[in-house]
Amino acid sequence: MKFTYYMPTRVLVGAGCIAEHSQYLCSLGQRAFLMTGKYSAAANGSLADMCAALDKEGIRWQHWNQVGPNPTLEEVRLAAVAARDFGADCIIALGGGSPMDAAKAVAVLAAGEIAVSDADLLSQRRFVKVLPLAVVPTTAGTGSEVTPYAILTNNTLKTKSFLTSEQVYPKLAFLDGRYTLDLPLKITAATAVDAMSHAIEGYLAVRATPPGQCFALESLRLLGPQLSALAAGQTLDLAGRETLLHASMLAGIVISQSGTTAVHAMGYSLTYFKEVDHGKANGVLMAAYLRYLTPARPQEVSILLSALGQANIDSLALTLEKLIGRVQLNPDEIDRFAAIAIQAANIQNTRPQPVQEDLKTMLGNSCKR
Repeated sequence: MKFTYYMPTRVLVGAGCIAEHSQYLCSLGQRAFLMTGKYSAAANGSLADMCAALDKEGIRWQHWNQVGPNPTLEEVRLAAVAARDFGADCIIALGGGSPMDAAKAVAVLAAGEIAVSDADLLSQRRFVKVLPLAVVPTTAGTGSEVTPYAILTNNTLKTKSFLTSEQVYPKLAFLDGRYTLDLPLKITAATAVDAMSHAIEGYLAVRATPPGQCFALESLRLLGPQLSALAAGQTLDLAGRETLLHASMLAGIVISQSGTTAVHAMGYSLTYFKEVDHGKANGVLMAAYLRYLTPARPQEVSILLSALGQANIDSLALTLEKLIGRVQLNPDEIDRFAAIAIQAANIQNTRPQPVQEDLKTMLGNSCKR
C-alpha cells in the first residue's frame, strides 16, 4: 500500500471562534484583503466578526464585496488588481465556495502572477509566491476551506476549470455554524448534497486514500440524518447546522487528497449552460453514477449507502429528488455535455473509467425530459 497525505490547514471550530482565536490572524500579515459576496457575509455576521478581530489585532483591511456566483477568471483578475493596489499581504474570504475559490486565485495573482496567462495559471502547480489565506465558510457544502483547489468559470472553454496547488491551501479556517443559521432550505439542501457528493466521489476515486475513505464514511454518517430531515422539510437548529459544517469539512479533506470523479465532470455543463447550482448538479447525477458503478463495485456502493442510512440507490434517488428536484435536458444537450465531460481530468479518476457513451447514458437517465 502506498499513498501520501497532506493537510496543512489549521481548522478552528465553534461559536465565536473568530474572536476566540483572532491571534492566529497575525501570522498571515498586516494588510488583509477581505473577499465576500455582495450581501450574505454582512447579513450573517461573519464580516462584522472578522473586521472586529482584525481591528483588535491591529491589522489593516480592505473589503471587496464583488464576488459573484461561479466567479470567472476575468473577475478574479479584477479583484487581484485591487488587492495589489491596496498592498495586501494576505487574503481573507468569507462565504460559500465562490468567495473561497476566488480568494485562492487572487492569492496567486496578487502575489505577482497577474501577468500570467489563464492557461499557465490553471496548469502550473508551483508559483513563485502565494499570499497566505484565511477562510470562513458560511455554507456547508464545498469544503473549499480545506482543499488545494479553486474552481473557476472559464468562458474561453465554456466550462469550469481548476486552479490546483498545495500553495493555495488556506492557512486558517474558522467554522462557526451560527453563520449558516439563516440559509434558506434550498441553499442548505444543495450545499449539503454537494458535501455528500464529495464524500462519495472521494471514497470511490482512483486516487482515494485509506484516511480519506475513513473521513468519507464519517462525513456520510453525519450527513444522512440531516439530509433526511431536510427532505422532510424540517428546519435545522444550530446543532444540525454545525453537523453539516463538520461533515462538509470532512468531505473537503477527502477530495483534497482524492479529487473528484465523473459526477463533477458532467455537472460542470449543467452549471455553466443551464445555471444549475453546483451541489444540485452533482446530486441529480449521483444515482445514475452509482448505478453505473454497481456492477463493478457492488460492495463499496453498499457501504456508502449504509453510511448514509439509505436502503438502496432508489431510496437515495427519492431523497435527492425531494431535496433538490430534477433537471431536464434535451437529446442535443445530453450529447453535447457528454462530449465536454469526457475531456475532463476527473474522468481518469473514475473507476471503471467511462467512455462518452456511458456519460450520455448517465446524463440521459438523470436528466431526460
